[in-house]
Amino acid sequence: MFSHRHLLGIEDLSPADITTILDLADTYVDQSRSTAKHSDALAGLTQVNMFFENSTRTQASFEIAGKRLGADVMNMAMQASSIKKGETLIDTAMTLNAMHPDLLVVRHPNSGAVALLAQKVNCAVLNAGDGRHEHPTQALLDALTIRRRKGRLHRLTIAICGDIAHSRVARSNIMLLGKMENRLRLCGPRTLLPAGIDKFGVEVTENMDEALDGADVVMMLRLQKERMDGAFIPSVREYYHRFGLDAAKMRAAKPDAIVMHPGPMNRGVEIDGELADDINHSVIQEQVEMGVAVRMAAMDLLARNIKA
Repeated sequence: MFSHRHLLGIEDLSPADITTILDLADTYVDQSRSTAKHSDALAGLTQVNMFFENSTRTQASFEIAGKRLGADVMNMAMQASSIKKGETLIDTAMTLNAMHPDLLVVRHPNSGAVALLAQKVNCAVLNAGDGRHEHPTQALLDALTIRRRKGRLHRLTIAICGDIAHSRVARSNIMLLGKMENRLRLCGPRTLLPAGIDKFGVEVTENMDEALDGADVVMMLRLQKERMDGAFIPSVREYYHRFGLDAAKMRAAKPDAIVMHPGPMNRGVEIDGELADDINHSVIQEQVEMGVAVRMAAMDLLARNIKA
């Protein structure tokens, strides 16, 4: 059973909730790979996508997921919305609420904004990323990718490397993978590690060889320059030399280790281009595929509660 009204973050999900979403998503992977990709799980329901930040993968993924489930999907162009004319986020929420949507997918640059919206509307709200807070469906699709490739989602050694301080992906993954009893190692320059990182219950290092030693999964993160105020790294070249993933650094990981990246990638900065395309290690394209299935599963489960 999945009893949640919204999907705002990983923090509120139990291991059983996570497994329920991933099990259903597994069935949607098979459906998406078949010629009959559509179902009527969301037939008669209205899904509104509100993206206050630019997005390609996540917005397209939610749109495709909704349409494959039979929902009426509307994408709101927030860059041209009334917010630009001075309307507050709450006013926008109240206006939308009056139109009786069933599912509201929101990405916002401010942490906590999506949770605030969820308090003001009557429909189910899905967090598509808010500030530095969380990106729950990204962590779930990463978990599904790992589980399908490794056959399990527990007792793995997972290295999360790069710009952890500015990454909502890292935050959600740390919570999810920690709940599933994995050994987590965080690696990045001290300037890109969040304050209080030692209290996260994870191993922390500034040495990539230490982070990747015997790792089953290597998760690289994008340098989020748009969230940086000031100089966090000496130079891109120096960053790649110390923290960029290449074949030499990968030798510290297990021979069958997988390489992940939430995208978009900066090739030659966070990861070597050839390694990103290496079919023996890279699961980056699989992550994109799993994203549609996970978002289908999440919306399906929330819709069942709407209909109950």
